[in-house]
Amino acid sequence: MLFNSYGFIFLYLPVVLLGFFQLGRINRSYAAAWLAFASLFFYGYWNPAYIGLLLMSIVCNYAFGVWIAKARCRTEQRGLRTETSAPGTQSSALSPQRLLIVALIANLALLAYYKYANFFVDNLNPLLGTDWNFANIILPLGISFFTFTQIAYLVDTYQGKVKEYNFVHYLLFVTYFPHLIAGPVLHHKEMMPQFALTSTYRFSYENMSVGTTIFLIGLFKKVILADGLAVYVGPVFDASAAGVELSFIDAWGGALCYTLQLYFDFSGYSDMAIGLSRMFGVTLPLNFHSPYKAVNIIEFWRNWHMTLSRFLRDYLYIPLGGNRKGSAQRYLNLMITMLLGGLWHGAGWTFVIWGGLHGLYLIINHGWHSLRRALGQDTQVPLSQPARAAAVLLTFLAVVSAWVVFRADNLSSATAMLSAMSGLNGFVLPDAWLPKWGAFGLWLSAQGVSFGATNDLIMGGAINWIWISLLIVWFAPNTQQIMAAYKPALDMPESRTRLSWRPSAPAAIAVWLLGFIAIINLSKQSAFLYFQF
Repeated sequence: MLFNSYGFIFLYLPVVLLGFFQLGRINRSYAAAWLAFASLFFYGYWNPAYIGLLLMSIVCNYAFGVWIAKARCRTEQRGLRTETSAPGTQSSALSPQRLLIVALIANLALLAYYKYANFFVDNLNPLLGTDWNFANIILPLGISFFTFTQIAYLVDTYQGKVKEYNFVHYLLFVTYFPHLIAGPVLHHKEMMPQFALTSTYRFSYENMSVGTTIFLIGLFKKVILADGLAVYVGPVFDASAAGVELSFIDAWGGALCYTLQLYFDFSGYSDMAIGLSRMFGVTLPLNFHSPYKAVNIIEFWRNWHMTLSRFLRDYLYIPLGGNRKGSAQRYLNLMITMLLGGLWHGAGWTFVIWGGLHGLYLIINHGWHSLRRALGQDTQVPLSQPARAAAVLLTFLAVVSAWVVFRADNLSSATAMLSAMSGLNGFVLPDAWLPKWGAFGLWLSAQGVSFGATNDLIMGGAINWIWISLLIVWFAPNTQQIMAAYKPALDMPESRTRLSWRPSAPAAIAVWLLGFIAIINLSKQSAFLYFQF
């Protein structure tokens, strides 16, 4: 079921909200169970067959969590560390560390089978001269997100951060429908205390107003902006895959349209998830915070898919050693983390290379900061406005180039796109633009700019989408900044904007107008891009 569908907006959501708050007046446990089972229905609506897989994963991880907690408690009571336990005092098979390792292997094996089995076999067959293959494996929706959420739970349990082991609450924690399919990746400690509050189960006009506003803004981003840009993306990338030589304009137009489509698609989903959860009185962590305004790649990854970045930092980069073992090891850890982060997005070499590119970007960025500090420069001094604009543009261009690899069907298509973007296919403007630009076109022609026949994949409509979208991305406040007075998300950074939302008739009219425009265009609904990952 999609957030951007009539069935979800006008049937599923009202029924679930009504049931939750009505049962909350009777018994909080009933309300939590209702929301958990409603979330299972939401997941099963796509493919009922995979409810069993999700439930199996939940039951097994809950059991492992309880076992790890009990083993940890026994170890603490004996005053011994598991690694130095005397023979006979505790079975090594029951140590919390070994239980955690077994649980992590089980989770990663499940993810590897469904997401990567065919990828590895397809790459091994040419090397070994074999013809192995698996039956057609359908990737269960959201498996990466619910697996990572539960891995975080297991590690937090091992570290003693989990304090509650109610199965219904755990079921709700994992299946909670606003985050289940495409994030954010949640921590047990930031969600379950909210479901323990009596106020969560009491209807609030403020929560409903704030949540509806955020949801409708996100819906507009997805349906109007992201899907409006999407129509220009496919033809360019398909042309490249088919071997059609792209012009400079077509290649850059397609790359920018995809860059902006992905931005509004993921930003829209993140807004809708936060808004939906707020309707239930629950605040989700911030997952998206104007990443294209970043002045460097480090800042970009602090603001793009923030909970995934947090997960990779806490459960991969830091355990590898982080920055504690010298610069060389730090750079290696960064590269490993980003390569695996790329592979997490999809079973393909384009995703791995995309992760490697961002790993390289991060190494260069950290290396530059280290060099400046070695030269006695203060890297914390704010940039001047011109320097900041240049830094944002440079970072943006690096991100766009990497998105081309991410989106391309294969490496040859990515290479063809990047070659055209580099000007290796020449620089020719569509001849249809010459008469439209009048005197300016004639002046450009006199200066040596060529006008000629092109594939006409990126014309006036796409150009308008691009420049309008860039103005929104770079100069408009994001949804969380607009709603900052009502703390729409956890871990909100300090921010100020003149366009601050307050309950009023003009604000209501503006928001409902955005919602109305989006809703009447739902017949063109499409899945969120991150559903693929």
